[in-house]
Amino acid sequence: MAKRTKVVDKWKTKKWFRVEAPSTFDNSEVCEIVATDEKQLMNRIITVNLSSLTSSRSQMAAFTRVQLRVCEVGPTTAKTKLIGHSVSSAYMKTFARRGKTLGHYVVDVKTKDGEVLRVKAIAVTTGRISATTKKNLGKKIIEEILNLLKDLTFEEAMKEILYEKFSPKIFGKLKQITSMRRFEIRKTERKETFN
Repeated sequence: MAKRTKVVDKWKTKKWFRVEAPSTFDNSEVCEIVATDEKQLMNRIITVNLSSLTSSRSQMAAFTRVQLRVCEVGPTTAKTKLIGHSVSSAYMKTFARRGKTLGHYVVDVKTKDGEVLRVKAIAVTTGRISATTKKNLGKKIIEEILNLLKDLTFEEAMKEILYEKFSPKIFGKLKQITSMRRFEIRKTERKETFN
């Protein structure tokens, strides 16, 4: 006769953890995650819509996704840190139209607190521009991103970008070079090191 083995319901061994946003978003609850133990949650990336974190009704917030990484886990709570954001590619495509010049720029900035932040920007002009003007535009964008972010901490820099205070500052400077339609930070990434 075959020996009977006791079947353990795996769901009974799991528990719910409340995931908290970082202080940038007032430690608000992001979601709840089920896991067997704390180790399963460490370094997990949670992606959440910016409008649900800030209660902002702006169009940009609706198309912006924020990436959070679980960095500390307690008995029932998982704390996160902000590691970047991205704007929907479908939304970005609405800026690109025939007869416009589109430029993509990537800049690595060391913030005041020693964090390395990679910034990916997009610039759209109102019409076609020459290669020289495009080159000057690119130089100005890189220069302004470095100048504006190097004196801010990582958290301050991300607040400027996410709360739509950063892009208008650069947009105003770019209008002095050529006629601009749009300038946006489409993505940010925090450089991370793991032990």
